[in-house]
Amino acid sequence: MVVNPAVKPRVATAGLVLASVAVLSAAALSLVLLPSTGVPFFAKLMAEATLFAVALLTGWQWWRRTRQRRAWLEQATEQWRSFINAKGLGGTTAEVTLVSVDAVQPTGSWVTIRWNRFNHTQRAWLESLAEPIWPGTVLLISPDPAQVMPGAPWPDTYFIQAVDCLAWAPAEGRGAAPVTPSVVRARNT
Repeated sequence: MVVNPAVKPRVATAGLVLASVAVLSAAALSLVLLPSTGVPFFAKLMAEATLFAVALLTGWQWWRRTRQRRAWLEQATEQWRSFINAKGLGGTTAEVTLVSVDAVQPTGSWVTIRWNRFNHTQRAWLESLAEPIWPGTVLLISPDPAQVMPGAPWPDTYFIQAVDCLAWAPAEGRGAAPVTPSVVRARNT
């Protein structure tokens, strides 16, 4: 199964929470009821061993998902650091979020983008990049002044060349990124 790296992995799902509640309930009931029954010792031992194995499996799922989430957050933080560094290197840049990937072709993809600063959504052609780009990705691009000009209407389709893509980061990981200090500081009055 291919997983979208721009989407933060979930730790708690309904199935895992229900399984955990069921295991904990069964463990509590077995500790209370099993010793007082007349079941042979071997049967009690097998029931407890099975319950212990299921509890270990459930705990391992929680641990694995927590570890995946932590690794994703670390990677997202690093991608946002490089994104912010690329943005600070100078030049005119714009942030666009990939809303959807509509059609993938060998030379590029038809995508729907949202210009973050202007909250404008439009169709775009994105040339093939070195890494696959997924919905939910924020791209830092050098906008083409021939396509987007102040005062002019938005083009029907925007063409993004691979060389104009400076960096990318997952939109959901933006909160994990360090906050860049503002150039404009409030005066103490």
